[in-house]
Amino acid sequence: MPRRNQSGACYHLGKARALIRFFLTYIFLLLPVAVAAQERPPSHCLAFADRVPGVTWLQQAAFLDPVEDGTVRLRYLSHASFLLQTPGGLSAVTDFTGFVGNVDFMPDVVTMNHAHSTHYTAYPDPAIPHVLPGWGPFGEGIDHYLDLGEMLIRNISTDIRSGGGVEPKGNSIFVFEAAGLCIGHLGHLHHEPSAEQYAAIGRLDVVMAAVDGGVTLDLATMLKVMDRFRARIVIPMHWFADGSLGRFLNGMEGDFDIVDAGGSELSLSLDHLPTRPTVMVLRPSFLRKDE
Repeated sequence: MPRRNQSGACYHLGKARALIRFFLTYIFLLLPVAVAAQERPPSHCLAFADRVPGVTWLQQAAFLDPVEDGTVRLRYLSHASFLLQTPGGLSAVTDFTGFVGNVDFMPDVVTMNHAHSTHYTAYPDPAIPHVLPGWGPFGEGIDHYLDLGEMLIRNISTDIRSGGGVEPKGNSIFVFEAAGLCIGHLGHLHHEPSAEQYAAIGRLDVVMAAVDGGVTLDLATMLKVMDRFRARIVIPMHWFADGSLGRFLNGMEGDFDIVDAGGSELSLSLDHLPTRPTVMVLRPSFLRKDE
């Protein structure tokens, strides 16, 4: 081959290869950034899937500590109030009463129900970005669908007893979708959901259920609801003494494993849910300055 063709071809070929290497390097360098920019992994609220065993739980971790990627940190605060936190720093408090502890902490979202004053406040701090009451005008209910990127919050209205009668759509079941998980808070549930309500709720990975056995839903019906959901993790709430909690746990034994977490917090991951439905007992604890 003539010398000119060799040098010219080699030059252009070498230049093309260099450009290809540059662009491939550039693309691979950008790939982690693109992955990190993804917001909320798709959840499986309406799909059934097997999970691997091994849920991890934390005991009194500092609530301001970072949340591990791919997880949701959940803390039982009091009665029916829970704090949910995401890796990106979003926070939501359920059945917010205006008090989360002796700390200066402002959640991004609060949800409320109004069966009793222990489930809401009439005067939420106006600085809270998103306040979601679980009721609307009497009998009309309310609809929420709040997409914050890393967390989606929606509600399903149910009836509550009121003044010897019934307030249609006076309670809300709130569903939080984050880190691929579907986390349901049943609120002050007073009846088994209808077929349409079950369908709207969808598949729950985690459910927080009132287990007092009378002020909300009677024990037999609540056990039926838990069996219908078959959530991988059930967290009892709204129990006034170990007696009511114990009766619920006795009713769940057999079909569900019972685990005492030994604290107030869980770190939840879609990839580390128990294969067998499990009741995780948490002990309520307000946020404290010394954490």
